[in-house]
Amino acid sequence: MKQLVITILGKDRPGLVEDISSVVLKNHGNWLCSNLSHLLGHFAGIIQLEVAEEHFQELQNALTALPKLEVRIEAGNTEIEPSPREQINLVITGNDRPGIVQELASVIRHKGASITHLNSRQQSAPNWGVPIFSAVATVTLPNGMDKDEVIDALESITSDLIVDTEEA
Repeated sequence: MKQLVITILGKDRPGLVEDISSVVLKNHGNWLCSNLSHLLGHFAGIIQLEVAEEHFQELQNALTALPKLEVRIEAGNTEIEPSPREQINLVITGNDRPGIVQELASVIRHKGASITHLNSRQQSAPNWGVPIFSAVATVTLPNGMDKDEVIDALESITSDLIVDTEEA
């Protein structure tokens, strides 16, 4: 089986996910996991698929023929990864400002950890006078690192930043 990572970007419309999933099914693909979003009227999706080698070309042709969508297909890295490292889910909340994601990412990298998944958004906070930034990040820790070390480092960025953990 060939492992694929598909990225799709285009104007959103009702039935789009059904159309994509139908193309995958009709062309012998197996939808393994995905991250799909509606952002400012656009659809943005990342999908992990697997397909038998003999069906790869027909699946690729069918996906790239989807109208009004930019589709990119990459072969997945199927190398066996080293022993699993601890992952934590962080729930991060604070006053929004330009550069907040960069600050968070920099602190996490400097601790030797890695962001493997990030969902973030800006929310209105009428009682506070400034918008609120919130994110859920899955972070992979280096072997032997205590999660509190990363949490403390993130919370030291600014006094209004709150970092909690969420069960996986």
